[in-house]
Amino acid sequence: MHTTEWRKFLIPYENAVEELKVKFKSIRTELRTIGEYSPIEFVTGRVKRVSSIIEKAKKLEVENEDIAEKIEDIAGIRIMCQFVEDIYTVVDYIRERDGSDLDIVYEKDYITNYKESGYRSYHIIINYPIQTALGPKVILAEIQIRTLAMNFWATIEHSLKYKYKQNIPIHIEGRIKKAADAAFKLDQEMSGIRHEIRQAQKMFEVRSKTISNILRNIHALQKAGRTKEVIEFQAQFNKVWENTEVVDLKKLDKEISNFIDEIDGIN
Repeated sequence: MHTTEWRKFLIPYENAVEELKVKFKSIRTELRTIGEYSPIEFVTGRVKRVSSIIEKAKKLEVENEDIAEKIEDIAGIRIMCQFVEDIYTVVDYIRERDGSDLDIVYEKDYITNYKESGYRSYHIIINYPIQTALGPKVILAEIQIRTLAMNFWATIEHSLKYKYKQNIPIHIEGRIKKAADAAFKLDQEMSGIRHEIRQAQKMFEVRSKTISNILRNIHALQKAGRTKEVIEFQAQFNKVWENTEVVDLKKLDKEISNFIDEIDGIN
């Protein structure tokens, strides 16, 4: 294929990556908005470079006309999670969508059945329908779900494979394998205290949101010319802000909100 043909060929894949990123980011946003824990930490996506597609096709002995049907990861989405348990929650989310806006072709669990190199991740190959200027098209895409530790290790290993053209020296390979085991041990340790971690994160989010509400309302009072109340509420805020207890901040937030409701009712 010529450059122009490749550009035309990749357009549906580029659109699919953008759509899928939006869909999974929306799940995260929705859960956080309603105060629920999100198993999705962040989402990235990419379309394989033409050189990488050609190289993989050659390795798998795939003809150019068969690339769309036999190269499964031209479009790729990566979903990062905090805990191993979160990965399987995300997998369930994807399974729930099977038959609606995507079709699962097959799954590969490289966490339970990790590769000899130490690579761990969960892969789902999907058929994804996309609308193009020339009409509807169904393409293959790969969704990878992994923890932050798994992703750190995989990124380093990928760089080494690129440097050594897939032939990593044995002494480095051994150290990389040990690093993979250490990364997974870290994931296991974090899973052991995930309840405490999630509680701490939720407390931080509530505290941040409450402080934002207080400052926004004080600013609104300042704009309304309520100088006396602004000075009083600011003094209270300065006092409770130093206290790590969220309950005091929430009380102040409610007090300011109630006062604003009262003066709005009078006006």
